[in-house]
Amino acid sequence: MSKKRQISLSEEELVQLLRRREKVAAEALYDMYSASLYGVILRIVNEETLAEDILQETFVKIWQSFSSYSADKGRLFTWMVNIARNLSIDKIRSKDFRNQNKNQDIENNVNLIDENRSAVYKPELLGIKELVNTLRPEQKSILELVYFKGYTHVEAADELGIPLGTVKTRLRMAILELRKHFN
Repeated sequence: MSKKRQISLSEEELVQLLRRREKVAAEALYDMYSASLYGVILRIVNEETLAEDILQETFVKIWQSFSSYSADKGRLFTWMVNIARNLSIDKIRSKDFRNQNKNQDIENNVNLIDENRSAVYKPELLGIKELVNTLRPEQKSILELVYFKGYTHVEAADELGIPLGTVKTRLRMAILELRKHFN
């Protein structure tokens, strides 16, 4: 049995293939980005099965809404991470998800804790961890809550005990600081 060779293309080549809706584009997209997107999703939802479902939804949404992608507004990966992040946050805020978590038996929770302990998210593979660590501590804590843990601005303000306006200002300053590394 031969192992399938992974497809790797430049971002420009991938974008062109996606615009032409070619099958190889979908395969390359999955090969190149599934692990990173899965890590982002898993970090937010903290459940492997759910993260796999959201990853599938993410790729479907990317494929269906690719016409809305604009290279002028940012990199392809950034656009895809935002889709994955938004789908993940939508899921954990949904009424069905909250009700499902309230009704789990104790055995499921024990298994979930064990599974989460073994799940590994490695933002350092993307270089994000190093960049976030360059921020001032107050910016870093807000960025982690909002982007990595899925908190709303209001929830982050409550968690940190600071005004909502301060959260928004610090978050904006953190993003501007990180943006310097990409320009």
